[in-house]
Amino acid sequence: MNKLFSAFIMATLFFFTNVALAEEHHSEKKSFKVTELKPGFQFLQGKGGNILLSEGKDGLLIVDSDYSEMTPALLETLAKYKSELKYVLNTHWHGDHTQGNKELGKSAEIIAHDNVYQRLNSHQEVKLFNMVSKPYPADALPDITFDHSLTLRFNDETIKALHLPNGHTDGDSIIFFEKANIVHMGDHLFNGMFPFVDVGTNGSVRGMVTNIDGILDHIADDTIVVPGHGAISNKEELLAFRDMLVGTSNEVEMMMQQNMSLEAMQEKGLSEQWKVWGNGFLNEKVWIGIIHSSLTASLQTQDTAK
Repeated sequence: MNKLFSAFIMATLFFFTNVALAEEHHSEKKSFKVTELKPGFQFLQGKGGNILLSEGKDGLLIVDSDYSEMTPALLETLAKYKSELKYVLNTHWHGDHTQGNKELGKSAEIIAHDNVYQRLNSHQEVKLFNMVSKPYPADALPDITFDHSLTLRFNDETIKALHLPNGHTDGDSIIFFEKANIVHMGDHLFNGMFPFVDVGTNGSVRGMVTNIDGILDHIADDTIVVPGHGAISNKEELLAFRDMLVGTSNEVEMMMQQNMSLEAMQEKGLSEQWKVWGNGFLNEKVWIGIIHSSLTASLQTQDTAK
């Protein structure tokens, strides 16, 4: 990574770290915002990835478990329901979606893709955020894993977990609740904002597009779409996110074909139509860097395969 981009990343991290610290300082108590999507289904927003809660005669089930620091607030929220937590489904391995496993996994079964188990059971790094993840304790690891898909029947619902290869990471799953017509996209959807794509764990911007295309073919206009980050969504907004991924990656690819340096690409920026997407999780320059890294990795893979 060149010095200019490294300096930019550090400045970005400094900004987000200080924003997070300021928010924590002014917050007297960590809590979850709870929104009912349908009877028996609640949308929980804390600090990390969005959580979907299913409550019914068989007990409680949640998709993702947020950061460890949010676990007391999550337990407090779950305690409002009469049933016990039976299952935790992880959409992928990142800590903002899995650290709650460390407490919840002592009593509930954890379900995830095979690669999530491998990632959580080993040393991992996300260099963009200067994040190091040490191996999780045994209780926090998935008890049930799958390769391509898994079906769970719970609370009179057919729940299907489908692995989406090489999208946000190499272990992502989306979770369908068929009767309720709800899908949790995990981090295959950052609603209204540029996403993080973890190229270091085999994520790919173009792979994410391919995966989303497959999902769009299997959901209806009235399907409730739960994003990994951002407000509750729908098919139209998922399509807009997909179009942004395609449009911005095409623009970066064109600049790469002109032999522009990363710094020059970031200085030039993207088309005006994509500016609004930079007001959320990541700004435009960081997103250009992620696309550049993803496309470069894809080219290197193609060269190796020849």
